[in-house]
Amino acid sequence: MERIRRHAHAGSWYTGNASKLDEELDGWLKATGLTKSSNVRGIIAPHAGYSYSGRCAAFAFANIDPASISRVFLLGPSHHYYTPKCALTRATIYRTPLGDLPVDLEVNDELQATGKFELMDLRVDEAEHSMEMHLPYLAKVFKGYPVKVVPILVGAINAENESMYGRLLAKYVDDPKNFFSVSSDFCHWGSRFNYTHYDGKHGTINTSIEVLDHMGMDIIETGDANAFKGYLQQYGNTICGRRPIIVFLHMLKNCSTKIKIGFLQYEQSSQCKSKRDYSVSYASAAAKMES
Repeated sequence: MERIRRHAHAGSWYTGNASKLDEELDGWLKATGLTKSSNVRGIIAPHAGYSYSGRCAAFAFANIDPASISRVFLLGPSHHYYTPKCALTRATIYRTPLGDLPVDLEVNDELQATGKFELMDLRVDEAEHSMEMHLPYLAKVFKGYPVKVVPILVGAINAENESMYGRLLAKYVDDPKNFFSVSSDFCHWGSRFNYTHYDGKHGTINTSIEVLDHMGMDIIETGDANAFKGYLQQYGNTICGRRPIIVFLHMLKNCSTKIKIGFLQYEQSSQCKSKRDYSVSYASAAAKMES
């Protein structure tokens, strides 16, 4: 039976008008000046409303060579629903204004059979924006190519489970037809986010935020999940997709393929100058096979 996850955030977080959306994404993708590469096996990209992070996200999605990929694993954080595990979808189709993306039911069942995942209700699935914000870009990039998705909602998992899910999913990295779309924004700064870390030696607040984010990005590029955890513990940076990123780092460590993450773009929603201001940072990266 067909179970459709609707594009619940279309019309608010991004336009629900297909031709307008297609044109917008096309413009952002072309503006990156990047070329598709079959060596790129995964990305880290933001998930805010497109008016904020759509341009930055293009620097991740523009790298994808759709001809070599038949399956995309989505890893996104859970913003509203508490689970100490990772959760799989009950849907069979993920709808976007640019076309439907079928769920790979075979892999979904295979993951469910491990006993390590829970199934999320369609209501929970539709309320969560972290993976949905990657879907229109995927539908755009894979237009005319057969592709299936494997959405994985990453809950409030502990360190032991971050490593366990990384080991469990590592084998999928070794299949070159698989691709990984990891969803995360970076620093959420301001009193509304209960986070106002400021290092005065960097001058303005927005520069201090940028230095802090780049410190984390540099550690992610080393591939060291434990060092990234140490950084998060030390500075408390409000990177909402920290757990999907950590799981992805564990996957790369435990697979046989040599893959290195490199960041390509960094932006902030606004430039914080005073304690009354607030901003969210966005960063896009490509995970590339090393020859």
